[in-house]
Amino acid sequence: MLGYIIKRLCNAVVVLWVVITITFGLMHAIPGGPFTTEKNLPPQVMANIEARYKLNDPLYKQYADYLVNITHGDLGPSFKYQGRTVNDIIKESFPVSFRLGMDSIILAILIGIPAGVFAALKRGKWQDRVINFFTTLGVAVPSFVLAALFIEVFALKLGLLPAAMWGGWKNQILPAVALAGMPMAFITRLTRSSMIDVLGQDYIKTAKAKGLSALNVLFRHALPNSLIPVVTYIGPMAAGILTGSFVIESIFAIPGLGRYFVTSIYNRDYTVILGVTIFYSALIILMNMLVDFVYPLLDPRIKLGKKEN
Repeated sequence: MLGYIIKRLCNAVVVLWVVITITFGLMHAIPGGPFTTEKNLPPQVMANIEARYKLNDPLYKQYADYLVNITHGDLGPSFKYQGRTVNDIIKESFPVSFRLGMDSIILAILIGIPAGVFAALKRGKWQDRVINFFTTLGVAVPSFVLAALFIEVFALKLGLLPAAMWGGWKNQILPAVALAGMPMAFITRLTRSSMIDVLGQDYIKTAKAKGLSALNVLFRHALPNSLIPVVTYIGPMAAGILTGSFVIESIFAIPGLGRYFVTSIYNRDYTVILGVTIFYSALIILMNMLVDFVYPLLDPRIKLGKKEN
């Protein structure tokens, strides 16, 4: 186990280095810079600004300096948000995105898995068709459409929930449900298809032949194995949701990390782009590692770090 963890950590370092290198190269390959949109700046002023942020250094030196700073956990200052570092931006905004993301993930899992199991048990019946209809809508309808619909119905017409801003638990309901719509639909469809496949396996038939109760067969034998593809999807999905959805955060005026990620791109805020990309990549790697550790809990036949002969 220890050897497996060390191997995965080494792979994670290599992946992060590749992400940093590619992102750094792509940013500097785009014409312009973080201060080219500033109007009426004299050349001397522009030169002083670039010297302050070391943008006039050779590209290889900027790259080397950034890698050194990364090893110390320093993601650098923001070029557009004066007096703020990338570490400050992530520290202040990620907890908001994390809270919204956790609400959405829990909602998607608590509804998606039972709905998928129920649809599989009712395969071909009207209950299955109804669930498939709503999951198709969930996959096809973008989250911003759901957000606008929820605001119109529950906030403006019925007046039950706030239309925007971030604060108490009522402010979290509409954005969490809108953000959970598509993941919930995917989880439902994955659970249904996986459960149908598992229920047709020989060991399920053997368990039934031994006289085990239907609930025992379902929850002890069928459900754990059917959740393996679901867990595989939940890993990267959770990383994406936890880092924030720019569209949902913009619609509901939520001060999360997602808006910084997108605004930094058209602001050419190099350090914010790199910092958030590194943070997002590290979170994906972490979630994928957690998924690998969950596999043996669902199926004891899966052994970490061991290959089948």
